[in-house]
Amino acid sequence: MADEDYYKILGVSKDASADEIQKAYRKLARKFHPDLHADKEEKDREKAKQQFQKVQQAYDVLSDEKKRQMYDMGPSFGQAGGGNPFGGGAGGNPFGGGAGGIDLSQMFGGGGGGGGGFEDILRQMGGGGGPMGGRQQAPPRRGSDIEKEITIPFATSVVGGQHQVSLQRTKTKVDKIDVKIPAGIESGKKIRLRGQGQSAGGPAGDLLITVKIAPHPNYARKGLNLQITIPITLREAADGATIDLPTPHGTVALKVPAGTSSGKSLRLKGMGVKAPSKSGDLIAMLQIAIPKEISASDVEKVSELSEAWEECADRSGLTW
Repeated sequence: MADEDYYKILGVSKDASADEIQKAYRKLARKFHPDLHADKEEKDREKAKQQFQKVQQAYDVLSDEKKRQMYDMGPSFGQAGGGNPFGGGAGGNPFGGGAGGIDLSQMFGGGGGGGGGFEDILRQMGGGGGPMGGRQQAPPRRGSDIEKEITIPFATSVVGGQHQVSLQRTKTKVDKIDVKIPAGIESGKKIRLRGQGQSAGGPAGDLLITVKIAPHPNYARKGLNLQITIPITLREAADGATIDLPTPHGTVALKVPAGTSSGKSLRLKGMGVKAPSKSGDLIAMLQIAIPKEISASDVEKVSELSEAWEECADRSGLTW
């Protein structure tokens, strides 16, 4: 620390005013104070602790007019006394806690000169403040997350929309929360609503919603494509027809070509699921509908047609 540039540590110029130094210190203290990293991994806590020690030492010196003057005279002045001119115990620790240790109570007490005790900073940040000279109270604990599963209509999953969720927070309180469903969401995906979870005195947790999709009576989904089977009459298959087809994007006129066989698929480009980057297609499979009960005269008519169209159903090429 002896070779550290205190001005550089605080991010101020060498002619900075006392007010500028205090503002810089408060900003860095909010960033690196160990109590504000209590929920981080050990290596991150240690890194923040070391950085805060540097910030605190720099502030202790630069906030005190006499110490700052001594510091600005250069390291040779401190060497004349055979040690660190800014105080501290054995090993050069500026906080008097011995080599390798940090006396948090002295840090929290505000340090030398200049005021701006750290208790005020923690209070401004909502972290509370313990007695001066003791360990500060840890930040309030974050509340736990809540997990919930909902089932949305098929149409909502394709075009997006709103879905209301009932959340039983207490025995007597039920919240109604409107959830925005993005277009194209797939079954099993999760939606996170930040701050809608449990509260334990500190920041509330999140609400994690798992989305399930109800089946549609006519449509199915495969990736971004929508699939539907459309029944057509024998006459429509033979002569061709125009059919009104309801889709997620409005009713469209679907043209059935003359001479259509059952099982033929028609593809409507861009009429499937619309995702941010691309849109799927709508695939309509045509299926000739035959009555369950056919009169003898109708069977006879169909037989006559079958004889004429027999070559259309050539099955000689089927192999295993």
